[in-house]
Amino acid sequence: MGEGSLFTSKYKLTILIYAEEYDNISDAIAREKQLKNWHKQWKWNLVKQNNPKLEDWYDTLRGW
Repeated sequence: MGEGSLFTSKYKLTILIYAEEYDNISDAIAREKQLKNWHKQWKWNLVKQNNPKLEDWYDTLRGW
């Protein structure tokens, strides 16, 4: 729909291929900061390990 964060709008992102769930916002922010320091290949490996077919997880996430 073109809505959401500036990053999402700028890069025209339309599918969700990876997500993590946290009960505590502090833990989620810490994990986000950790991943931002990872090399691109490490991130790709994480995504492919959890979603090898690169399927859209959006509908799954909505059910969390």
